[in-house]
Amino acid sequence: MAADPWRDRARRVVGGRLRSNGDNRPHYVVCGQDPLAFRVVNELVAASAAVTVIVPTRLRPDGPDMRSIKGIRLLRADRLTEHTFRSAGLVGARGLALLAQDDVGNINSALCAQEVEPNLRVVMRMFNTRLGSRVKRLFVDCEVLSDASMAAPAFVAAALGVVSPTHFRHGGRTLHVAARDEVRAEHVICGLADLRDAHGPRVLPADSASADLVLAEAAGAQAGPVRAARRISRARQRARVWREPARALRSFATRKIGIATIGVLAVVVLFGMLLSRAEGVSVAEAVYLTVVMTLSGADPDLGKSAPVQIMQVVLSLAGLALIPLLTAAVVDAVVNARLAYTDQRTRAERGGHVVVVGLGNVGTRVMWQLHDLGVEVVGVDKDPQARGASIARDLGISLIIGDGSQEEILRSASVATCRALVIVSTDDVTNLQAALYARELNSEVHVVLRLFDGEFAGRIQRTFNIGISRSVSYLAAPAFAAALMDREVIATIPVGRHVLLVAEVIVAAGSALDGRTLAAAGTNPGVRVIAFAHFGEPGPIWLPNSGFRLHARDRITVVARRSGLSWLLKQAADPEQAA
Repeated sequence: MAADPWRDRARRVVGGRLRSNGDNRPHYVVCGQDPLAFRVVNELVAASAAVTVIVPTRLRPDGPDMRSIKGIRLLRADRLTEHTFRSAGLVGARGLALLAQDDVGNINSALCAQEVEPNLRVVMRMFNTRLGSRVKRLFVDCEVLSDASMAAPAFVAAALGVVSPTHFRHGGRTLHVAARDEVRAEHVICGLADLRDAHGPRVLPADSASADLVLAEAAGAQAGPVRAARRISRARQRARVWREPARALRSFATRKIGIATIGVLAVVVLFGMLLSRAEGVSVAEAVYLTVVMTLSGADPDLGKSAPVQIMQVVLSLAGLALIPLLTAAVVDAVVNARLAYTDQRTRAERGGHVVVVGLGNVGTRVMWQLHDLGVEVVGVDKDPQARGASIARDLGISLIIGDGSQEEILRSASVATCRALVIVSTDDVTNLQAALYARELNSEVHVVLRLFDGEFAGRIQRTFNIGISRSVSYLAAPAFAAALMDREVIATIPVGRHVLLVAEVIVAAGSALDGRTLAAAGTNPGVRVIAFAHFGEPGPIWLPNSGFRLHARDRITVVARRSGLSWLLKQAADPEQAA
């Protein structure tokens, strides 16, 4: 079946271009109706592809409307069967994207699609990446991606207040995204964004030197979240040294026995000081006299003055009360600790932790990564069977079952004293409600909000001053679309709600770039050339001179916006394909 994959791929290309309706565009089939599927379809349409989308008969009321995307074919089916795939035109299609949030269901659909088109390019969405790495071996041409794994680092970095930790290796170098002041000037490869603009980040500014977010060679640098997590851990340890004794004293002082004990000790201290003055002794001698009189009583001495005799009597009486009170206080503390442990009625007071609301695919990854970094996490979800609930229990992470958009649930998660609140449920309105309640409890809380709608996110930022929002589908869709179109996208770099792509583009013979200088590849403001390699050379030239002459099969590595990459791919493509 896989004896000649190149011939089969050519057959699919021809078949995809010669369908009965005369449409010569490459054809892709996408299965799904959630925000990720919506974004992937938009990416394919922007790349001038013909797209058939298979959605359930009953559409989700809270999901984006696929019907709003012009130029696609919509097919409704509740089951992905061979008949469904044939009706969608899978025979001869370039690729199939299975984007349901169901790992097992996607595997079953892929096996079914393989019966229709044996050597089809399949891109599957899976949460379990370990299982995915094994599943892809079952297919001739398959890519397994996890949108949760792609998006989670951006949420983690935002929660810790650092740059998203994008790392990748290309051309013999390990590159990462960092703030300009965190790397040496000679390690900077490309300026990515100016984050100081009040209206949001300016990606790929014309003046690269003005960018404070850069792509640089790693050179042993430690990722920003790791450094931030270590700073948080050290700060919490220092705070705990003072917080724990203070908490114990405060708890002790609120009980009746504690109040009585503190009152008696105050009497002992006061009359001890008065006695030392009356006797005219040193501080050490006064402490000695006070302790002896309190614990063992004083010998009667009629020769003492009346005030001294009164103080001796009071100290002796205080001693009679102090010993049973101390015994009762110790017993009370032990009993209350045992009851609290047995009944789980009390929670330790938290501070400097991160609260994650919504333990679905993305929330689970965020919680997991924060825990691995050593950051204290509290997970919140209204479903006790949520994907992240069992993981939280296994890892010993504090778990609260309840609606995170309710004030009392946020209080129980100690939002008033948390370092950051990460809200990643799939409902924009619920997420916003949780953020606003959290602001009432703690006006300074650092909120990281998951929102699908970019315009809605902009209004929220302007109205409520909640400036950090992320869209999982926006972060992951370019990688899914690139994998489906078999493009060489090396990495995706999230910058706020923007995404930059690092890609390697091959110059085709007879293309618009063939025979021109490298400067022609960088004329689009959404493209930055960072490396170049002649055909046959093993490694690229980094930061090449713009005067290099391009020839067929040369490779250009760029950092680009999505529109810029689409433009460059057309410039580098075979003229017949570009048409």
